[in-house]
Amino acid sequence: MDIDEALLEAEESMEKAVDYLKSELRGVRTGRASTALVEFVKIEAYGTSSDLRELAMISVPEPTQLLVKPFDPSTVQAIIKGLQSSGLGLNPVAEGKHVRMALPSLSGDRRNQLIGTVKQMGEQAKIAVRNARRDGNKNIDTAGKDKSQSLSEDAVESAKEDVQELVKKYEAQVETMIAAKVTEVQEV
Repeated sequence: MDIDEALLEAEESMEKAVDYLKSELRGVRTGRASTALVEFVKIEAYGTSSDLRELAMISVPEPTQLLVKPFDPSTVQAIIKGLQSSGLGLNPVAEGKHVRMALPSLSGDRRNQLIGTVKQMGEQAKIAVRNARRDGNKNIDTAGKDKSQSLSEDAVESAKEDVQELVKKYEAQVETMIAAKVTEVQEV
């Protein structure tokens, strides 16, 4: 593996860590309703476990409400049961062929718990970015020791500095995302 490949691989790993954090943060509950809150809730229907988004259309008719419209009305009860057992603290109510959920406002303690969870997610993303740095530096060192590539020590050090710049860039993105989510959770 040459230096360019090592840098590219490290950057791809860091990008994946940030993308994963972004998708995880979408599922964290804030003061207002979001379809991401329930998209991946597992529902037992048709003899198998499926994500809610595969069984129904989810919408936000009001800032504190979610509306679930099943593609097959016979799955309404299974959807209600799955949402109740999801641990999200939601109270789904059947309205004919639809399921409606009002999101209760968050208490101060619950907000603080969510903020702690968000910060923990951010720390996990930073760890993943740093692991990508470690792997990238290892690959660069291996390339530097490979006599067939005849790389100078300066080229190896320069590549390591490039990896460190990538770490700074992606950690800054994580910090920005975490700060935005904390602000969102704190909104009343």
